[in-house]
Amino acid sequence: MNQRIDDTSGSSALPSGLAALLGYPLLSAIRERRTRRVSRGTSIMAGELSHESQNKPAPLTPLEEAILIVSTGLTGLTTMHDVPLQKPDGSKELGTPMSRVLARSAPSGDNCQATSFFMINDEGTWLIQGPKGLEALAMLRQFPPKWEDWSEADWISAANAVKLRVSDRRIEFPRQWPFYLGWNKQLSNVPGTTVFVPVVNLAYQMINVLLFILSEPDGQRPLVIDDWQNFRPKTLVDWAGWVASLLGLVPRISYQPIGGIQRARSGFVNAEKIAPLGLASTMQTDSEAMFHLQNLMLMAQAMGLGGYIHASVPAPYLFQKDPAKEIYGLGFRFEEPKKKWNRWPPLPSTQPNPVGIDGILEGHCPPYVKSMNEIVDKVIDEKLGSQGMYRPDELFKRQYRSAGSAEEFVRVARSYSRETIQYVKDICNYIYDTYGRFPAHVNAFHTPGLWLQIHHVELEYYDKFFDPSLYSWQAEHERVWGKH
Repeated sequence: MNQRIDDTSGSSALPSGLAALLGYPLLSAIRERRTRRVSRGTSIMAGELSHESQNKPAPLTPLEEAILIVSTGLTGLTTMHDVPLQKPDGSKELGTPMSRVLARSAPSGDNCQATSFFMINDEGTWLIQGPKGLEALAMLRQFPPKWEDWSEADWISAANAVKLRVSDRRIEFPRQWPFYLGWNKQLSNVPGTTVFVPVVNLAYQMINVLLFILSEPDGQRPLVIDDWQNFRPKTLVDWAGWVASLLGLVPRISYQPIGGIQRARSGFVNAEKIAPLGLASTMQTDSEAMFHLQNLMLMAQAMGLGGYIHASVPAPYLFQKDPAKEIYGLGFRFEEPKKKWNRWPPLPSTQPNPVGIDGILEGHCPPYVKSMNEIVDKVIDEKLGSQGMYRPDELFKRQYRSAGSAEEFVRVARSYSRETIQYVKDICNYIYDTYGRFPAHVNAFHTPGLWLQIHHVELEYYDKFFDPSLYSWQAEHERVWGKH
């Protein structure tokens, strides 16, 4: 067990490790952040620099693991809506693009929080769930508002509340390429370590981005085209527009405009401002996952733990589970595209789509909904519906000094127009009807290709070969946190 000391306020006794963490300077965590790859119980084959471990693997303690779990997502109740609600000309600005009220430890586009973490340890594979709305409020009410006041039991209780077991074993793969790269074959995802795996819900993120882009003012909304399909007029109006473009009477469009040329001619979108669906590959929001991984690395340093961010088992293997081939991945459902091609469009549109894990992490796409219209309505309802975030209820009011400010924000903030919602539905239906899957230009779920391993270090190895100043806090870990 950890030794116990009084905290600085004298109000309660804290484990010594937790007390040391609360007093560890941020500047020290940034300055001393290093990759320390060799975990307790791991041997190294390196000629004269070889090391044969005499230790058994030493998993993180429940408290150590709980602190890391909580730091990925339970950092507060509300984001801040410190945004203008009117344009300089006095017209209304879109005020409802954000998707979540709950704050997290990393920035997220429109606070979509599309990144989920899976955690791997000796006990199995877990999804770290993201509580939403009033559920999050009810959960966090159980704990003091500041982490400084949390007891060991608080940390462990909060972590257990968001852990959902996916498997009773580690995810594992043959220790060879293309599963593990280079020295990761010997160091990565080994017994005693805890690994955090980021996975991004791109189907959800894509719908939200489209809603935002197509809420721009008149004359600035783009015409969305499918840059993978040559332009083929469908209706008499489209044929007329195509002929007009050939004659130079209207701007020429070289690719299939989604929704038909008539939408451009109506003035809702500007045919000179083109948004190709191929840009979806740039909206994979790896940045959110990277910020989380950096925060976890800083937290590991502050706790005196080792760790390293490195190449994970790549997709699609990470999502698969095939015991016959010794592939024990996350076990996602893959949906085959409901479309056959004579000439294949680019990848991944012709490949099976990882859409989710049934009942655990389900994507914003079929087969978890009956239609694309339904999923667009669901995204909007999550924001504006009876359980949505843009309601001046107790949760939304918490960011303001007065309830009146929250009510005024909701009253003034402009939301999505019927035309915007319908165009987004047209785009989503076009993608699904054309390619037999959603999304087509990216997968429903994406992994950035990196994961983070955190562990107790093999101190004898570092003592043998390395400058002590490079691992001084790790050398103090057992004294501060107690034996493992």
